[in-house]
Amino acid sequence: MNVWIAIGLTVAGCYLAKLLGLLVPAGVLERPLVQRMAALLPVALLAALTAQQTFGDGQQLVLDARAAGLAAAALALVLRAPFLVVVGAGVLVTAGVRALA
Repeated sequence: MNVWIAIGLTVAGCYLAKLLGLLVPAGVLERPLVQRMAALLPVALLAALTAQQTFGDGQQLVLDARAAGLAAAALALVLRAPFLVVVGAGVLVTAGVRALA
């Protein structure tokens, strides 16, 4: 029963958040600060999610094959490799480190 209460509250919260977003006046959305924040917020959230998934394991920080794969992908990005090469480099290095460990 508690799960359904949590699901109902989540649904109501999401609906209210969307409704509040629709009620924001257009003048507020046209401000340069709001536009910059809207452009940078997805990047910051994706970076935080990547860091948490790479270096987190429950309540502790870990440094394992995922970090090596992320470093390889970052290097490929610095070298301006295409997206599939970046993903492939991360996968191959992660798999290689896990095979050797």
